[in-house]
Amino acid sequence: MFAFWSVLVLIGFLLFLILKPLSYDVPDYKARADTRYWTLPTGSKIGYTLIRGTGSREQTPVIFLQGGPGGPIYDRNIKLLAPLAVDGFDVYLYDQIGCGSSARLENIEEYSVERHRRDLEEIVKTIGAEKVILIGQSWGAMLACAYIAENPDKVEKVIFTGPGPVLPWRTELEEFKAPDSLHLKKPKYTNRQGREKVYNLRVRVVEAFAKAFNLKLASDKEMDNFATLLNHEMGKSTVCNAEDPDIVYEMEAGSGYYAMVKTVQSFNNVADIRSKLRECPVPALIMRGKCDGKAWGYTTEYIQLFTHHTLVIVPDAGHSIGNEQPDIYLATIKNYLVFF
Repeated sequence: MFAFWSVLVLIGFLLFLILKPLSYDVPDYKARADTRYWTLPTGSKIGYTLIRGTGSREQTPVIFLQGGPGGPIYDRNIKLLAPLAVDGFDVYLYDQIGCGSSARLENIEEYSVERHRRDLEEIVKTIGAEKVILIGQSWGAMLACAYIAENPDKVEKVIFTGPGPVLPWRTELEEFKAPDSLHLKKPKYTNRQGREKVYNLRVRVVEAFAKAFNLKLASDKEMDNFATLLNHEMGKSTVCNAEDPDIVYEMEAGSGYYAMVKTVQSFNNVADIRSKLRECPVPALIMRGKCDGKAWGYTTEYIQLFTHHTLVIVPDAGHSIGNEQPDIYLATIKNYLVFF
């Protein structure tokens, strides 16, 4: 009898840990005062910031694709890319569906590479430009590839910074070694360390239910707050020296948990786009930090697929080049857009 009641108490305690909503010490998210919105035919309501180009020349508009998935546009992204407007470029930075000032979906199964690609297609149509320039950071580079594969005639140039793997994911590329002449090195901090620091039992169960049953066992607000904490910790892996307080930014809100989990899950279900990209004439700038934690093999696919490419290895920079080397990041991009 004692054993029976002990088991019941243990089960009750576990249910309490799993079902009790948790709070996290993160800042509240507030949309910027100048945030604008698109309501797209896909059903997505998308919040975005537009930096209007100045000067007399008409330039192809730039669309920035944030990393993540589930990563919002941060103030630092806007500050970093705003100088492009001086050269006449309209710069659009938007929160992908499920994060930042954009709407959350009730049916989380709809968070997928396909949904993000269709949203981008509708955004380009809404802008009304004949062609656009894409800047894709990490997952944003993967999304840019998905878009270009289906719409090569709509992209004038593409800039990949810290690119994630071309989909479907070829994990064998992680064994591909970089040339010694590049002197690449690993960051001091890893994503795994960040995850292990903040993950808890409730989050693991919520994630399991989201993946297996497309159910929200916890609210968007609770899980987005967790994602903000998680992304802050994992963000330490995107710089060479996570111990430098001037390099690691203060925590910013707006991350989208379910958009992150379900979009990543959809990586396994996408069609192979490599054959379409091999025939692609779009010129590409590929930028990678010397201590980017992403395997070099993934970068080599971009080099192989985009034959009209320029490769730039940035010293003293990790996965998020603009964090540690903002001047090199901006100068390289501006030079490529204006003179190539």
